Amino acid sequence: MKQVEDAEILSKFQDEKTRNNAFNLLLQKYQQKIYWHIRRLVIDHDDADDLVQETFVKVWKNLHSFRSDSQLYTWIYRIATNESITFLNKKKNRNNVSLDEVNSELAETLASSSHFDGDKIQRKLQEAILTLPEKQRIIFNMKYFDDMKYEEISEVLGTTVGALKASFHIAVKKIEAILINQD
Repeated sequence: MKQVEDAEILSKFQDEKTRNNAFNLLLQKYQQKIYWHIRRLVIDHDDADDLVQETFVKVWKNLHSFRSDSQLYTWIYRIATNESITFLNKKKNRNNVSLDEVNSELAETLASSSHFDGDKIQRKLQEAILTLPEKQRIIFNMKYFDDMKYEEISEVLGTTVGALKASFHIAVKKIEAILINQD
């Protein structure tokens, strides 16, 4: 199936008669990418499903005011990232635990998840990623898994390209060290 351009989706969304169709096209184009972006941050399948729904509810409510000064998908990624961070912070605060403990809990969830279908190497990589500080983890996931350009990540996170490159480089070195020491 041919991908619809963002401009066409936005145009259709402005017309009340084609708004639902436009949103369905947007979901077809971005829902799976957003699911995996969120899933890599929160690990749990059910939590990721909930956050995808919350993300697209916000997109629906705010798409009419989208200003096109950024790309549509980076705007959606920003919403998804913020929803995920908010979720993780609430989890940390609700359980009155440190971020390290939340990351440890996420690693346990990963290890016991029936929805994780990766092999041993993928699991080790995910566990290594979970040891990173939150921002490095988000940057690593967006660059490594989502294959986003630094400029796009900069739009999503509001961080300079130079800072992103440095964070990604540090994250890669930490992951390499962990994977080398696991053998």
